[in-house]
Amino acid sequence: MAGKYPDKIRTLPLYDGRFDAHRLAAMGADVLFASYPAGTRIPPHSHDTDNHGIIVRGELILTMNGKQERYGVGDWYHVPAGVEHAADFDQETDEIEFWFETDS
Repeated sequence: MAGKYPDKIRTLPLYDGRFDAHRLAAMGADVLFASYPAGTRIPPHSHDTDNHGIIVRGELILTMNGKQERYGVGDWYHVPAGVEHAADFDQETDEIEFWFETDS
């Protein structure tokens, strides 16, 4: 898996999904240390979780509610549960994502 995370984080279990990530399970949330090669495109989708993330390398281009925004190193973003969104990564990017469970 690509990414520039510390060795301790790289020993966490791998996330089985549409992108590379190490997964840290926490009560009421998952924490993903995700890495995206340049050119990665994630088509429109939604989650049952309330997602917050911070970019630690590269840039996220997030499309949500018909609006496109760019997030660079140190920028936090939020994708509410159930909201359709898409993600593009024009450059190699690492991020830490927090996927919080919601009350259903």
